Amino acid sequence: MALIVEKFGGTSVGDVDRINAVADQVAHTKTSGVQLVVVLSAMAGETNRLLDLGARVSPASEHREIDVLISTGEQVTIALLALALEARGVRARSYTGDQVRIVTDNVHGKARILDIETHRIEADLAEDRVVIVAGFQGQDLEGNITTLGRGGSDTTAVALAAALNAGECRIFTDVDGVYTADPRVVPNARRLSQITTEEMLELASVGAKVLQTRAVEFAGKYGVTIRVLSSFEEGPGTLISQEIDEMEQPLISGIAYNGDEAKLTITGVPDEPGVASRIFGPLSDAHINVDMIIQNVTGDDTTDLTFTVHRNEFAKAKEILDATAQVLGASEVIGDQTLAKVSVVGVGMRSHAGIAARMFKTLADEGINIQLISTSEIKISVGIADRYLELAVRSLHRVFGLDESPEHEMLGPAVD
Repeated sequence: MALIVEKFGGTSVGDVDRINAVADQVAHTKTSGVQLVVVLSAMAGETNRLLDLGARVSPASEHREIDVLISTGEQVTIALLALALEARGVRARSYTGDQVRIVTDNVHGKARILDIETHRIEADLAEDRVVIVAGFQGQDLEGNITTLGRGGSDTTAVALAAALNAGECRIFTDVDGVYTADPRVVPNARRLSQITTEEMLELASVGAKVLQTRAVEFAGKYGVTIRVLSSFEEGPGTLISQEIDEMEQPLISGIAYNGDEAKLTITGVPDEPGVASRIFGPLSDAHINVDMIIQNVTGDDTTDLTFTVHRNEFAKAKEILDATAQVLGASEVIGDQTLAKVSVVGVGMRSHAGIAARMFKTLADEGINIQLISTSEIKISVGIADRYLELAVRSLHRVFGLDESPEHEMLGPAVD
């Protein structure tokens, strides 16, 4: 019997009516003769409401008790769905992350999954139950409740699909698939019928919000096939798999962006071995992710080093960097919180030259100055002033042919 994992996001279970609609959908899927594991988020807005309650009594944002607090949102939705399914004559059982034993590390608010114990789920599936699991949460080795960060329910679903060897992981959300760009920014953006896991990982890592980056990492590592679907309307969605037919392989798959970047520059750093480690080590210890990095060696045996972080980590990163600059005897630390990142992604870059030149010329023609550049084999990202973000995305979308008619969908994915 085929095993399917389905995940429903916050808008999909936003109120009792929506939960009843999900129950109808799950019950219908169950009649097709599959084994079914369902992962749920909290109701839309509930995690923010709980965080606000916590903030009213404490400034802590990454703390054991905050995880205890915000993990309760999913407990409500999984219980309600189990009740709704039982009312429809479908046997169901709900589990929180710690009941399943989704084992994580102990980094509260950003925990990473280490292992999943599947015996309770497998026992229920063998008795023809629908198993409902709370997304976004787990338990560390000391028994503390942990949460996986924003979008963590996606990671829960894909990790369960990997652990259970599911045939497919279906992510139901408020969009009907992966698009060539964010339709809110580019009205002519098109839904892609399929995309490679490799491309989706790059897109997710540079700002596309359809899936959490770690969920796509799991899919790539364990060969999980994902399908992104709408929970509000029927449709084929977008298939995310390891490979797609070369005949349908796009040159550029999509344009992604992140408008919440910040830039930090430390100047006058001694140009000697080990300095980079002394700069980035404390940031890593504070669990701050560093993105684009540029190093400029000056003529006086010093170097200037520039890098980007997420804007909500800017203050913490600058405080750490200020302390590091004093230890190193660097000149100063300069910060800028008005940066955005725009990226073009596509496996077609491997066999086509001139993509970077075309991207840079397009931005230059629009009078947009490039402040930083980073690349991978299938991605080019640039840092620009955030006031030019939408102009840059629309211009690149047009220049790379993603605005063309639907029959050209081979040029096509990427953003929520």
